[in-house]
Amino acid sequence: MTVRFTVLGPVELSVARQPLPGTAPRHRAVLAYLLLHSGTVLGAEQLIEAMWGPTPPETARAQIHAAIAAVRRVLRAAGEGELLVTRPAGYVIRPRPGQLDLAEFTEEVTAARALPDPAAAAARIRKALSLWRGRPLADVRADYAAGERARLEERRLAAFEHLTDLELGLGRHEQLVDELTARVAAHPLRERLSGQLMLALYRAGRQSDALAVARALRRALAEQQGLDPGRTFVALEAAVLSDDPALLAPADAPPPGLGPQPPPRQANFLPYDTPDFTGRAAELEHLLSGRSGAGEAVTVSVIDGMAGIGKTTLAVHAGHRLAERYPDGQLFVDLQAHTPGQVPTDAGTALGVLLRQLGTAGERLPASATERAALWRAELAGRRVLVVLDNAAGTEHIRPLLPGATSSLLLITSRRRLTGLDGAARLSLDLLPAADALELFGRIVGTRVDEEPLAALDILHLCGFLPLAVRIAAARLSHRPQWSAAHVADRLRDQRRRLAELSTSERGVAAAFALSYQQLDPAQQRLFRLLGLHPGHDVDARAAGALAGIAPERAECLLEELLDAHMLRQHAADRYSFHDLLRQYAHATAHAQDSPAARRAALTRLFDHYVTTALAAVARLFPDGGQDAAPKPSRDAGALPPGDVREAAAWLETERANLVAAGAHMADHDWPAGAGRLAAALHRYLYDRGFHADAAALGEQALRVSLLTGDRVAQGRTLTDLAWLLWRRGACEQAVRHAARAAELGHRTGDRLGEAKARDCLGHLFLRRQDQDRAHRSFLTALRLFRDARDLRGEARGRTGLGLVLEGLGHYEAAQGHHRRALELYRELGDRGGEAVALVGLGAVHGRQGRLGTAHGLVLRAVRVQRSLGNRGYETEALNALGETALALGEAGQAAEQHRAALALADEVGFRPEQARAFEGLARAHDALGRPDLARGYARRARSLSRSSSRSVPAVGAGEVPRAAEVAGERR
Repeated sequence: MTVRFTVLGPVELSVARQPLPGTAPRHRAVLAYLLLHSGTVLGAEQLIEAMWGPTPPETARAQIHAAIAAVRRVLRAAGEGELLVTRPAGYVIRPRPGQLDLAEFTEEVTAARALPDPAAAAARIRKALSLWRGRPLADVRADYAAGERARLEERRLAAFEHLTDLELGLGRHEQLVDELTARVAAHPLRERLSGQLMLALYRAGRQSDALAVARALRRALAEQQGLDPGRTFVALEAAVLSDDPALLAPADAPPPGLGPQPPPRQANFLPYDTPDFTGRAAELEHLLSGRSGAGEAVTVSVIDGMAGIGKTTLAVHAGHRLAERYPDGQLFVDLQAHTPGQVPTDAGTALGVLLRQLGTAGERLPASATERAALWRAELAGRRVLVVLDNAAGTEHIRPLLPGATSSLLLITSRRRLTGLDGAARLSLDLLPAADALELFGRIVGTRVDEEPLAALDILHLCGFLPLAVRIAAARLSHRPQWSAAHVADRLRDQRRRLAELSTSERGVAAAFALSYQQLDPAQQRLFRLLGLHPGHDVDARAAGALAGIAPERAECLLEELLDAHMLRQHAADRYSFHDLLRQYAHATAHAQDSPAARRAALTRLFDHYVTTALAAVARLFPDGGQDAAPKPSRDAGALPPGDVREAAAWLETERANLVAAGAHMADHDWPAGAGRLAAALHRYLYDRGFHADAAALGEQALRVSLLTGDRVAQGRTLTDLAWLLWRRGACEQAVRHAARAAELGHRTGDRLGEAKARDCLGHLFLRRQDQDRAHRSFLTALRLFRDARDLRGEARGRTGLGLVLEGLGHYEAAQGHHRRALELYRELGDRGGEAVALVGLGAVHGRQGRLGTAHGLVLRAVRVQRSLGNRGYETEALNALGETALALGEAGQAAEQHRAALALADEVGFRPEQARAFEGLARAHDALGRPDLARGYARRARSLSRSSSRSVPAVGAGEVPRAAEVAGERR
């Protein structure tokens, strides 16, 4: 009997297609892991980790031994007992050829890739794919299964994609459409599959269906990953849209010797090819892999990019590489659209240069540009010529230079995207990758780069990886032996002189930028300058409109025009940013051309927009009234309140870095009111979502401004906000001082609501320090003040605090009453996060009363709510509470899992008290699991953290049952 092993579907041992009995699911999971690593000795510990991950059961080793024994019994019964062998280091299985479907699949695919005959290769891959019987490892539930299953599926897809390429080349597009449609439906984000389906549909005469596939992929990528398709897919989509004949199924090549013979090669007019050309491998491949003169349609490739990005260098280098394919001549003309001191070369002059390069005598040149264009088209007909049109101003600049029916190639470079040039292949150059930039720098500088590698990287970063800047910096270092790389980096760090440093007598970055700026119209120039004043990283159309005092729709048009001129970049849809050096140029230009009053007015409009929209977004996100009322927007703010909760959350997340930067700028440049309003508006969002560093930065700036202006009400409220942040960062004593000062200021200024918030904060801080009496008094005072102010959310907070205190004192019924009333109030307000906090508090009381199942259910609901809201700090608290209830229920393994999740989240948001609590929970859980060494280690870390956050940590093994939720958590 010959045993057959299968993993490309349900895991089975079979003989003559009949499964062999005697193996349970766990046994087959162990067998599958051995088969996936056939020929490799696997120890018991490796198998245990593969089956259960980091939390194996106590019986794990015994279960592994039982599984090995069961598999071995089945193999012996089938006469194949020697296949599974025990070694001193573990176990190894060695199936013979033809026994394992995965090995057979691998062999067939490998053999297919080596075959020169596409039809034979396709047949081998079809045979390999026929071995799959569904989802790999279909019935395996072990910890390793998901990762291995994904890897196997990737191999299956890669084989299918290779098969599809072969069969498309064989003209089998009609037969592939249905199969590809099913694959794309199963993998809607896979660009290569979608591209293959597009090509098959196009060749089947279904152009509109092919474009629908492209739209579906774009929509799926944008919605699920926030991305655009890659260059290859975009190029294919453009070719389908333009009905490019190159996409048609390949025809048989003519017999040798029957094709047209090339005429003698003519002169090469391409400029000098830079010997230190570096990188651009993908871009060069894009240019070199295009049509090389075959076919009647003209090939046009446009290379665009910002000033100094290396367009001409790439075009010339590619031209030299392509020269052999165009034996009738290699022509070049500089159209001088961006040449200092020159006006762009007109079409008639450029045509005269090109015709002379083709060998046309001067007396044959017509006088008019129209007649020259006709002669140009006639001369190129039937020839294979490479033409580089460098430095084009725009589409109309080069349209008269386009030939007619010819097999030539035009490489065009421009600082603008030539969107009006139909049928052209487009290549937009990006900055050099770090490795390529370092290689270029080293080729110019020589071995000195190896002596100071870190300083060299600093220089590249300060140059923004812009090739022109890198070349200039490297040249300055190369020609100054007395300078070091660190010295050059120090000179470049001074932003006021960086652009001046990146210049020589012949060329400079600022000079290149100036030429691009001069070719903008006045409206574009003004917006470009004002964007240089923006303190953040990027803008959308509304922020740009506010900055310029124009409608967002008009701003979007200008932004898109600046983007097409490569004066701006776009890293995400509808977001616009500068290259670092262009930002400095724009900033300097604004200070040179715009008055101080105009610059201040622009920034005031921007800050009004940010503050107004932030208040509206926070109000949408927290509709329970827990923030100040939004002020009326200024006339030029351009604010539009987010339409729903999702839109509000997306706007806040997208603009968060800009808002923090705006707050810092306002605090440092005499916009005190705006700085305070922005900090107050954003505090709850930043605190709840766990962005503590951002909240602290804004809060500290607002506090500094309130001290300078003498605004004691704002000072008190800001101190309360900072107290919460300090406590989460583990600075409990400093937090108490801040909150106490805030309460005092609130009382003195008559700000009863501000005092109530400070007293509520003090109550939670005292509770964390186990000072029940002071916590109780603080919560009672806060509750009275909240009720006097008719602040229902504040009342809910006060009742939550009292519930925690009374629970700790053993007054469970009273505590439960407060938590239930808090839950009612939060529900009335629509505050789901507050509801979750109240649920944790109720869970704590039920746990104290021995109703652990109820407690677990309540806390689990709280975890899910906080997770759905993105409240990472509160989710950390709820996870710790869930771990404590699990331990009380005797589920030590689950408790450890929840505390590990809480610890990871607490580490992420910097929540020190909950880090200590998670370590304490892990110590208790591992103590219960009989792992005293681990338990002691976790306990030591818990005590170390708790010293700074003022939480007591009982000794492990003390025998006490932990509270279901020792601290239900404060609610801001």
